[in-house]
Amino acid sequence: MTLNLPTPAEPLKIGTRGSPLALAQAYETRERLMAAFDLPEDAFEIVVISTTGDNKTLIDADRPLKEIGNKGLFTKEIEEAMLDGRIDIAVHSSKDMPVEQPEGLILDVFLPREDVRDAFVSIKYKSIAELPDGTVVGTSSLRRKAQLLSRRPDLKVVEFRGNVQTRLRKLADGVAEATFLAMAGLNRLGMSDVPHAAVSEDDMLPAIAQGAIGIERRIDDERAKGLLAAIHDESTGQRLAAERAFLAALDGSCQTPIGGLATIDGDTIHLRGEILKTDGTVTYAEEASAPIAEGAELGRSLAKKLLDRAGADFF
Repeated sequence: MTLNLPTPAEPLKIGTRGSPLALAQAYETRERLMAAFDLPEDAFEIVVISTTGDNKTLIDADRPLKEIGNKGLFTKEIEEAMLDGRIDIAVHSSKDMPVEQPEGLILDVFLPREDVRDAFVSIKYKSIAELPDGTVVGTSSLRRKAQLLSRRPDLKVVEFRGNVQTRLRKLADGVAEATFLAMAGLNRLGMSDVPHAAVSEDDMLPAIAQGAIGIERRIDDERAKGLLAAIHDESTGQRLAAERAFLAALDGSCQTPIGGLATIDGDTIHLRGEILKTDGTVTYAEEASAPIAEGAELGRSLAKKLLDRAGADFF
């Protein structure tokens, strides 16, 4: 099949949120498509779409996400734009994506995964271990809060919402003494000057799909399907198939502290998973391996093991 390549007259419209990180991810997607098909920049149009999760009033109110909605806060308006044809594809942080897409849409293309670890960020301290008893730590992630309190129940955790720049401003304003960001976000933004240290995956198991850019499209859009196939990273897709199946089996959302990470060694995929009480007092963890082709089933079976141990009412 001959691909109908985008042109300056009929550009491929790439939908994205307007934060600096979201734009950096959209630009990376554009650059990979340009390189894959030797196309000029103006064969693509970046379309910025404001989502409910970008509402400044909600960010400044520091209300927990579970009181506002769920992961759809960051995707609903973008997906609506794709369904009605205003955009052709949408670029997302995969960890923000619900495990199910709206009817007519599919998320099946992923760019090479960045650093999956969390970053400990503080102006005063270099690590979690250095934090004095009672130190205020800011995070909007229930996973990070639960993992932190499971290690350091003496710390005080406060709500800390917003994009990377907003959270750094709040840190400078003294709202908290430390916070956590994704290493992937800092790397993609070139923010090596931010005072941070990577947190070992053994200390904080990452969020499902952390560090991976996902690209969503309409299921029936053969043009977009053909274009995106050229930039899909198979290894990342295999890892996320296991992780997202694990999350789906747990009915994961922004209201449930869940960590998970898949790695590949040869023909084998290894998955680690963790569920926690929101206050960090109870943690269950499991890990297992399987052939790569059975990654999704591995995710589901690992979730079942955790649920069997924790009990149906754990969450």
